[in-house]
Amino acid sequence: MEGTSRARAAPPRVGLFVTCLVDLYRPSTGFAAVHLLEAAGCEVAVPRGQTCCGQPAFNSGDAGTARALARSIIDRFEGFDYLVAPSGSCAGMIRRHLPELFAGDAGWRERAEGLADRTWELTSFLVDVCGAPAAERLRGAEAPRGVRRATYHDSCSGLRELGVREQPRRLLAGVAGLDLVEMPDAEVCCGFGGTFCVKYPGVSGRMVSEKVENIAAAGAEAVLAGDVGCLLNIAGRMRREGRAGRVFHVAEVLAGMADRGIGEPAVGSPGTTAAGGGSGGGSGRGRAPER
Repeated sequence: MEGTSRARAAPPRVGLFVTCLVDLYRPSTGFAAVHLLEAAGCEVAVPRGQTCCGQPAFNSGDAGTARALARSIIDRFEGFDYLVAPSGSCAGMIRRHLPELFAGDAGWRERAEGLADRTWELTSFLVDVCGAPAAERLRGAEAPRGVRRATYHDSCSGLRELGVREQPRRLLAGVAGLDLVEMPDAEVCCGFGGTFCVKYPGVSGRMVSEKVENIAAAGAEAVLAGDVGCLLNIAGRMRREGRAGRVFHVAEVLAGMADRGIGEPAVGSPGTTAAGGGSGGGSGRGRAPER
């Protein structure tokens, strides 16, 4: 790490916060995150027993459940140098809101603040903490099959709570054969918003339709983002509207593990061939050690 690697001989120890959606819907994103962090010189572990970041409960006013989840996160991750998540939404919850849950408990608040200060979204960590030497080591991945022109969607929490915008674009500039173009209103919400899409489905549907229209207007063959929730929402709307285009988490592209896009059938499904993409959502280069 720039400014810290010289001060300590051991590599920084990173606890990967996998996130619910990565665990349940897109494990390849987790494997890609491990690959990138290890390539950047980190020692990576995936703590056992981790669950939700608590954001759905927090946003719904269920402070008790959110607080219980927060205690679990602190117990499992405070022994690491950093907590890193392949999600601006989950990282934003932990970094910005975990301490709020312990306003009346000085001991837990101090622990929450300590972890919050060491919590990072993946691309921001790679650029802002690991620095230029690590970013240079990540260069060289090839663009996904059939993709030469891609666009990037800025997820709300990553952009507005954590300032994540230039970091993924800087890293994607090192992907061979990939032309990154800007879509109109890249920073506008896709309409997912966690519980928002459940509470206001009509508004949510209109927002994601406008998002996929902007992706098409950019002439992009793929859309990338840093949050699986946004990507699932966008991929679902593209499929329902019959639009062409592939959908990937940025980590998968940076790691060279973008075999099968979100919403694409796995190998062995009707109408697919071995060249059509890897099973399980990604090639998977091994599993990080559990702790």
